[in-house]
Amino acid sequence: MDALVEFAKFLVPTFVFLYAAYLIVRSFLHKEIEMRKLEVRGRSIETILPSRLQAYERITLFLERISPQNLLVRLNTPGIAAREFHQLLLTEIRNEYNHNVSQQVYMSEHVWNIVKNAKEDLIVSINDAAGEMKPEATSLDLSKKIFEKSVNKSVDPIAHALSELKKEIQQTF
Repeated sequence: MDALVEFAKFLVPTFVFLYAAYLIVRSFLHKEIEMRKLEVRGRSIETILPSRLQAYERITLFLERISPQNLLVRLNTPGIAAREFHQLLLTEIRNEYNHNVSQQVYMSEHVWNIVKNAKEDLIVSINDAAGEMKPEATSLDLSKKIFEKSVNKSVDPIAHALSELKKEIQQTF
């Protein structure tokens, strides 16, 4: 029995010391892992931040390019029929959208949906204006009708999308 007590005198402090060492090493490793995670997150922010800013810039440019006042002036070709101009406008909007669709991964779903809705609203307005044109109407007639429809709207969807985009940028940075 004495041998067992003597053995326990050495064994209990050894286990206490090993358990304390285990806790210290575990705490150190946990802190080291957290530091590595912060370091990786910092590096990813350095990489992603320029891409996000570029995405916001590209979507801003997209919205500016499809706004009726810019789109109609840029694409206006005197002498073509309203029907041809209608197709030209829709093709340009779809091409611009397809060129920038990948930028959605860098912004919130809410803002992307607003951008998408602004584009769709413009397409509906252009289609409505084209539907009201006579067969002999020109591109100038269609342009006037589209301007009229955009001016008569209580809320400009493209201006709203730009505003929401700017708000998101300000919240991010």
